[in-house]
Amino acid sequence: MEKSMLSPQPPIHTRRQYRPKVSLSFLTIVLLILALQFLVLPNYISKQLQSQISLSNFHSERLDAELKKCAGYNTPPVSYPVTHAGSRANSRWNEKTGQQGTIVLRNATLFDGEKFVDGRVDVKLEKGLIVSVTSTNSRSSEIVGKDVMVIELDGGYVTPGLVDMHSHHLSLAWPDLSATDDTNEVNDDTGPLTPQVRIIDSMKAYDPAMMIIASGGVTTSLILPGSANVMGGEAVLVKNLPKAGNTGEEVVEDILLEHGVPESERRRYMKMACGENPRRVYKHTRMGNAWVFRKHMERARELMEKQDEFCLSAAAVRDTGDMEKINQFMATTASKDDSIDYLEYDSSIAMLRGQVGINVHCYETEDFEDMIKHSKEFGFRIQAFHHALDAWEVPELLKSSGENITVATFAEFGFYKKEAYEANLWAGKILAHHGVPVAYKSDHVEVETNAKYLLFQAATAYSFHLPADLALQSVTSVPAKSLQIDHRVGYARPGYDADLVVWDSHPLAIGATALQVFIDGRSTLDPKIVSEAGVRSNAYNQEELPKMRAVVEPKAREDLCKRVEKPGSRITITGIKTSYHKSFSILPSNSNNLTLVLENGKALCFASHIDCLQHIQESTQISLQNGHLLPGLTAVTVALGLTEIQGEKSTSNGVVKTTSSSLDPANVVYAKYGIHLDGRGFGRARIGGATRAVTALHGAGFVDGVSVEIGTSERKGILNGGIKKGEVALHFSVGQGSKDDTLPTVSSGVAKLRQILDENKDIDNIYRRAANGSLPLVVHAENEYDISQLLLLSKSHPSVNLIIYGGSSAHLIAPSLASHNIPVILTSARGAPDTFEKRHALPGPPLSRSPAAILYEAGVKFCLAIAGEGDSHLHNLGVEAGWVWKFAREQGMTGSEAVGLVSSNVRDILKLDEREDEREQGMEDLVVWEGDPLKGGASVVVSFEGGEVGTCWPESN
Repeated sequence: MEKSMLSPQPPIHTRRQYRPKVSLSFLTIVLLILALQFLVLPNYISKQLQSQISLSNFHSERLDAELKKCAGYNTPPVSYPVTHAGSRANSRWNEKTGQQGTIVLRNATLFDGEKFVDGRVDVKLEKGLIVSVTSTNSRSSEIVGKDVMVIELDGGYVTPGLVDMHSHHLSLAWPDLSATDDTNEVNDDTGPLTPQVRIIDSMKAYDPAMMIIASGGVTTSLILPGSANVMGGEAVLVKNLPKAGNTGEEVVEDILLEHGVPESERRRYMKMACGENPRRVYKHTRMGNAWVFRKHMERARELMEKQDEFCLSAAAVRDTGDMEKINQFMATTASKDDSIDYLEYDSSIAMLRGQVGINVHCYETEDFEDMIKHSKEFGFRIQAFHHALDAWEVPELLKSSGENITVATFAEFGFYKKEAYEANLWAGKILAHHGVPVAYKSDHVEVETNAKYLLFQAATAYSFHLPADLALQSVTSVPAKSLQIDHRVGYARPGYDADLVVWDSHPLAIGATALQVFIDGRSTLDPKIVSEAGVRSNAYNQEELPKMRAVVEPKAREDLCKRVEKPGSRITITGIKTSYHKSFSILPSNSNNLTLVLENGKALCFASHIDCLQHIQESTQISLQNGHLLPGLTAVTVALGLTEIQGEKSTSNGVVKTTSSSLDPANVVYAKYGIHLDGRGFGRARIGGATRAVTALHGAGFVDGVSVEIGTSERKGILNGGIKKGEVALHFSVGQGSKDDTLPTVSSGVAKLRQILDENKDIDNIYRRAANGSLPLVVHAENEYDISQLLLLSKSHPSVNLIIYGGSSAHLIAPSLASHNIPVILTSARGAPDTFEKRHALPGPPLSRSPAAILYEAGVKFCLAIAGEGDSHLHNLGVEAGWVWKFAREQGMTGSEAVGLVSSNVRDILKLDEREDEREQGMEDLVVWEGDPLKGGASVVVSFEGGEVGTCWPESN
């Protein structure tokens, strides 16, 4: 009823919510997004974070590495404490090849690097170190134990191992070959500035020169690049002990002095050069070389400042700990063109930081001054000037630098170029007087600079009045101190490396030779070989300190010489102890304190003073302490009177070159036509007692021309007797030095010499005189095979008066030379196997017998000439003869025979006998000495030549 009461309603349409239709593709995208978000993206983000962490770690580690380098940039060289017993170990010692057991050198006379220790001492060595030095008479010297070797020295002399602060062995190994000469880095790419190169990269641990050098007592050497460049590169120190490492192999690292020392703590040295060498090589003037150097150092300073700026910035960034800043800093740094390390400038920058010792090849006063200015401008310290032959002229200039610069120089070598022309034999004394440290060094590369004879330089300096202690310091503690290694070498004291030398005589005696050399406590010489070489230990009391050269005050010298040189003067000489002159024999029954009276060069009396009283009235008297009479010595040279400065063509007669034209006998060159009778070499000859010289032409090939005999007094000229014999001998060369474009082989040289003799024997020319023996034929030959060819030539040409000049390997065929009566002008009495041609040359005692002793024993007629092309050694003719005598005494050689090697033998071999009238009148050359020239330290007092006074107390710089 109710329903019916309601009105019917229209239908109601309910509104639905809108739901768009989702396509399959849209759902796929959504699902992908969700997958990326929840599956892929977390992994990607994780990897991205890991890469960022890795990059940050990389930057952080690189920053730390750079900061470590920064710390090194400003770290000075290690400063070592004072050395004493137990204060250090020898870093080079190892259990396998190092010193085994204990060695005691008992009863030694010890020079400790500063002075001779009072009394005799025992020196104990263990593990490459000196552990104690005690008085022989003390109870503490009593050493017992099964591993103890006691070597009784009976007072024998012991010194520290010698330190040579300038050598080129190992980089230029013997024999010298073009393929192994790695001393100078010279090419257009690098130019005159090569501080970035290192000599260690050129060194050859198999160089046989190392053991030859060690046999001379040189245990430590600074190996330097050459001097062609203004900056030559870094040098390195070595011990001259091959195969010293664990493996016993020839390894460069094992010969380094600082083997076992961390590389960051090793000493660094820079070789530099000024003056002629870089000037010649690169055609710069001195001002040009100075400019390129200063330009380089200014750039190095700029880079150093950039390094410092980087280091400060890097430290600041590191201190923040902000990785974002670190990453940004390192990324910015990496994007710069400039490297942080600046490898090319590393050494130069280290110089500015005081981390590299500077050793400068420098000769002349202007170059010292200029280099000192550069050092002040850029703030680096010069350790030493090397060669420095003009240093004696400016000692106060050197001192004014305030750097205690060492002068590392030669004792006598000079004249070979202009900057060596002021070489002064008294330089050591002068420099020491002014307080300048003096070291002697070898410049080892050839026979003339053989480092084996470094000690001889100290002995020479001593003879010219460098005090004995300073002379020995000059090859031990002074170079060690200059190189900042005096905490371990240069001294013979507890805590120092066991580098010691036992000498056969006083170390300043001429010919002092090592009986044993210890390096790091290891003996390096075989006693059997040393004994066979003729080295003997002299008793302690028989070897006093050698004598210095006698000197007189200038006024006394002037007064005496004025009276002596007066024509017709009578001269009385007292105090004559020994005569090596055949016209003044001293009989065993005579006193050894004789008097000689001369008038016009002729002897009136040679007897006791009492016996000569009747001749003494109104005479000028010369009183000697240890007078010696010698004949005038005769030098054989290729320079005296023909070449004044070897490196300057304008001071020379010139060089003979072989051409088809020069082989024509009409074109043979005669030395007599180019001779000049004055020069520095003449001064050296006079103080050496050489009254005459045979000068041969300097040849650069097969034919060398005709030599001349001249007087050395400079009192005679060309027109009045200065030329003693115009044509002495005809000279040729056979061997490597004779090869040229005309005769390119050794074979062709020998064949040409035979052809010359054969084709000219009946033609009136200079070659005929050689062929028939009226003119001696002197042939320069070194190798035993080349000399043997000349013996065959002599056999087929019996009229030829053949003489061998050179003769480095003559000892190998000594019996044949003797049987063929072929004499030798020996230039290798102290030779060396420095070239392939001379590879069989003997190194001499203590490694071999003396070649001169072998020739003497075999009966070969020989005389001596000093090796080299200059005349700076001419004052040592007597010394060289004495050196030979020392090692030929056991074969019976007498002192007079030794003197004959530089006098009568020369004259006999070259047919230079004085005129008969001179001999009959007793007017042969006579030289009166104070001291024995065979032992060194002797001075010429007066000479008589041809009846006249030749020299009176001659002097030479």
